[in-house]
Amino acid sequence: MSDTPKNTIEFKVCGKYALFTDPITKLGGEKCSYQIPTYEAIKGIIKSIYWKPTFIWIVDEVRVMKSIEMESKGIRTIKYYDGKAGLYFYTYLKNVEYQVRAHFEWNCFKNELKEDRNDGKHFAIANRSIERGGRQDIFLGTRECQGYVERCEFNTGQGFYDRHRVSELSFGMMFHSFGYPNEIGEDKLEARLWNAKMNKGIINFKEIKEKDIKRYVKSMKRTDYVIDKDILSVDKEYKNMFINERGTL
Repeated sequence: MSDTPKNTIEFKVCGKYALFTDPITKLGGEKCSYQIPTYEAIKGIIKSIYWKPTFIWIVDEVRVMKSIEMESKGIRTIKYYDGKAGLYFYTYLKNVEYQVRAHFEWNCFKNELKEDRNDGKHFAIANRSIERGGRQDIFLGTRECQGYVERCEFNTGQGFYDRHRVSELSFGMMFHSFGYPNEIGEDKLEARLWNAKMNKGIINFKEIKEKDIKRYVKSMKRTDYVIDKDILSVDKEYKNMFINERGTL
């Protein structure tokens, strides 16, 4: 597709349960999932597939394949304020499946990693990592919600909302993502909010602009990286994944 950004990956992620929440609710107490995944949650899944500080993953679209259904469970967990066990009700999404389209762009704030900018090798490693089911465990919003990824072609197959009688659904103001120091070039952590909408099952995540809602969270220092000391160079990662697997180029 001509309008598809360069270095675009497409995959399916599914699981029995998901819990996509506003980060402020992670401190404890009752939890209730958003009806759709947050940008930050999808970005976290992609980072578990493959990530390096050399680039930034941009989530373009997410397609909701199954009907949005909720299920509540009683969870015994430790209270945040006194360290004692308590019983709380968590409301999860159940039987979830999403198609994801995303691409990566170079992190212009990490000039010390210029030598690691080989888009062909990063792209090949990302796709190979999808075939392997990710480089780290996949979680759907929280650690108890295990997810599974596999390659797919975006917008193929029948989705529940393809022919829904209401083409556009609005979910109101919800958490979008965090702006981390290494990605915004400032020594601070910020939270972004947006008015979430879904059109026939597809969520188009827009770029956060200056006019959109941002909130300062706290001061946070940027991290500097040294290739082959703090991170492995893409050349060595590519060699480890492909050349060592096949025995030849």
